[in-house]
Amino acid sequence: MTTCVFVQIRCTPGTTYKVAEEIALREIHSELYSTSGEWDLLVKLYIPEGSDVGHYINEQLADVPGIERTLTTLTFKAF
Repeated sequence: MTTCVFVQIRCTPGTTYKVAEEIALREIHSELYSTSGEWDLLVKLYIPEGSDVGHYINEQLADVPGIERTLTTLTFKAF
């Protein structure tokens, strides 16, 4: 069973589109949105079964150039 997480991303000023393009090229997301407010992007990811959430995000997402900070929200049972 996969784990669904949402990751909010703050980008270095002027890099949001480049960051989004790189994430899209990696094909690791289910959904990717630009957002207003404190965070620039919102990514919905499904973490593969048996993978550690923190390691997966650090290895697959957080190393994208231009990402300044992330905030990960784990999800539980959908209603």
